[in-house]
Amino acid sequence: MSEKIVFCKGGGCTAKLGAGVLSHVLEKLPRGLENPDLLVGYDSKDDAAVYRISDDTAVVQTLDFFPPMVDDPYTFGKIAAANALSDIYAMGGDVKTALNIVCFPESSDLNILGEIMRGGSEKVLEAGGILAGGHSINDTDVKYGLSVMGLVHPDRIWSNNGGCPGDRLIFTKKLGVGIVCTANRVGEATEEAMAEAIASMITLNKTASEIGRRYHIHACTDVTGFGFLGHLHEMMDGKLSCRIQAEKVPRIEEALHHAEEFLLTAAGQKNRNHVEKYVKFKNIPFAMEELLFDPQTSGGLLMAVGADEAEDLRNELRAAGLPAEIVGEIVKRTEPEILVVEGDS
Repeated sequence: MSEKIVFCKGGGCTAKLGAGVLSHVLEKLPRGLENPDLLVGYDSKDDAAVYRISDDTAVVQTLDFFPPMVDDPYTFGKIAAANALSDIYAMGGDVKTALNIVCFPESSDLNILGEIMRGGSEKVLEAGGILAGGHSINDTDVKYGLSVMGLVHPDRIWSNNGGCPGDRLIFTKKLGVGIVCTANRVGEATEEAMAEAIASMITLNKTASEIGRRYHIHACTDVTGFGFLGHLHEMMDGKLSCRIQAEKVPRIEEALHHAEEFLLTAAGQKNRNHVEKYVKFKNIPFAMEELLFDPQTSGGLLMAVGADEAEDLRNELRAAGLPAEIVGEIVKRTEPEILVVEGDS
């Protein structure tokens, strides 16, 4: 059937505009008057907007949608929804409502659309939210996602740039889903690796976020289209630096093999072009470099927490079934901004 070829031809967060292109556009937009209740806006490069509506309540608002990266419509719906919901969790918030965003060719099998939306709806319910409506467009290509609203206390927002020297960095999912999905499109990924990638992408960051709230999280982001190093660069915010231990970073092992075979994404190359001037690799194999640039779809949370709490947080996350690991630490501003080492080198 032709649906498989048309439906999945490269998507997920690999479809995002490059960070450099996006910054070039956003910096030219008119800002308007400063609003003291807009606690987080697009100029902060954070995961979602936050608007204070009272002393103890702020609205967290985000949206995310993209083309399919897997063949099964139901699975795609779950992945797209989990990815959109993740921005709320990355800000330390709780999901409340969601709206569908749909682009779909009206002449195609509407049962496919139904399966996409069924997968998305199930994830919204799992998040504890309410699917409240949406908007659809007749388009030549399939795209799906959500606009999501959540709530957070104004004093407990997790920004992505609040880290401190000495903080440990904890990552909660495995890297490599972009590379594995690329390999799958050309028939090179094993069923086991693809199943591992899908299981990761459909896992909500809800548990990781809720566990994190029991600790003093100084900064947090979810790792998606700009890759591990791209989002880490945003966390440093020109004020901090960090040291990453490559062997500690959770990864889908088969993704390293595919990276060695150059089954890479164009988005991964965009990430490298944008961030590599801030990064120094020390004794790191090419395949691992690519994994760190690989765009993730519905990736894990990257948290900065004090050294005294890091092991307890990591252990609690792992006890909840997440492949979380302490992957590095933040240091005072130095050059390079991001140093990636292997072992004790």
